[in-house]
Amino acid sequence: MAPTNLSVKLFKPRFKYPETSTLVPRADRHSSPPIHSALEGDSAPCWYRTLNRLMWLWRGIDPLEVEEVLSRIAVSTAERTDDQLLDTVVGYRNGNWIYEWSNQAMSWQQKAQDEQDPEKASEYWLRAANFYSVAGYPHIKGDALAEQAEVLANKAFEKSTEGSSYKLKEFSLPVEGSKPIVGFVHLPNSGTAPFPAVLVCGGLDSLQSDYHRLFRSYLAPLGIAMITIDMPSVGFSSHTKLTQDTSVLHQQVLQQLDKIPWVNSTRVAVLGTRFGGNVAVRLGYLEPRRIKAVACLGPIVHQMLTDANCQKRVPDMYMDVLASRIGMPYASDAALKVELNRYSLKTQGLLGRRTPVPMLSCYWENDPFSPKEESRLIAASSADGKTIAIPSQPLYGSFDKALKDICQWLKLKLS
Repeated sequence: MAPTNLSVKLFKPRFKYPETSTLVPRADRHSSPPIHSALEGDSAPCWYRTLNRLMWLWRGIDPLEVEEVLSRIAVSTAERTDDQLLDTVVGYRNGNWIYEWSNQAMSWQQKAQDEQDPEKASEYWLRAANFYSVAGYPHIKGDALAEQAEVLANKAFEKSTEGSSYKLKEFSLPVEGSKPIVGFVHLPNSGTAPFPAVLVCGGLDSLQSDYHRLFRSYLAPLGIAMITIDMPSVGFSSHTKLTQDTSVLHQQVLQQLDKIPWVNSTRVAVLGTRFGGNVAVRLGYLEPRRIKAVACLGPIVHQMLTDANCQKRVPDMYMDVLASRIGMPYASDAALKVELNRYSLKTQGLLGRRTPVPMLSCYWENDPFSPKEESRLIAASSADGKTIAIPSQPLYGSFDKALKDICQWLKLKLS
């Protein structure tokens, strides 16, 4: 079936879909002050979602298109679940977040289908995948329209590889008592397999396909492959709830690397962003013989999981994502705090202990999600630890340099 027809089929009106911001009706919501975060974007009183312009730009979305889509959402006069929040239009129609971003994706999808040049078609498919992913953001469990956008994001991403010089290999690994783990291996366009590889542990509000830029611009030029799987309760891992054993899926991948023929199982490192940093550091303690190094970017390993004041500064959307991932959508803030405390790597008795695995952690000053003290603790817990302070300005340039520094460090450890 052609992708266009799949889009029509998936989004065909069947019933009144619940609006995203209503899916996690936590008893105690708060009006957190506006925040600016490099990895999470900007929160504002008139938006439920944080607007993650840096990451959207980094993935390859034109800033003008971002503003165009946001404008269409903002000027809508359709019914909203909250009149104070622009991105809460009810139903799959003009002004609805998922509708507007998907509509933009479909325009690129059509261009890809009409394009005769394979390389240009590949680029257009990739742009479509980016827009479909933003349509499903923040990927809260039970959001039917978002899940349909995720399906289209994955389809478009896989189509983008057909005319690309980079090879994408899908793998499926068995898990006892559960559905298999489905992931991808991204292979450099020069050199021969098996390649040294980096296992990516992404954020809780992203899909594994969102990290294609990390591979193409930073890892592939160094001859390093990239392994990705979705975080628990997201995308291909949506059947799995996030538990205190946050690294369970990624650990299964490490333990079954011999079943992935394109990578060198003796030369594997782990890179985690935000909550994925929790997973990555945990693996540094649980699998020291299987990984050569751990790198983190703004990791969430302790304070945000244990400090009530810190949680009050975090936007409602992110707290909703956490509640959704751990299966507590109706919990009060008090109950959620008790549960989140168990996800702290210090509470678990891991972070602070010594590990032989080299660990690098990068941080921004005054990051509301990950204070510099946590990055320093991660580095101090390693026999070969290092921290990198990322300047806030220039935002994009500093982020780009940090990723280059991380990947060069990983290459050194994989040598």
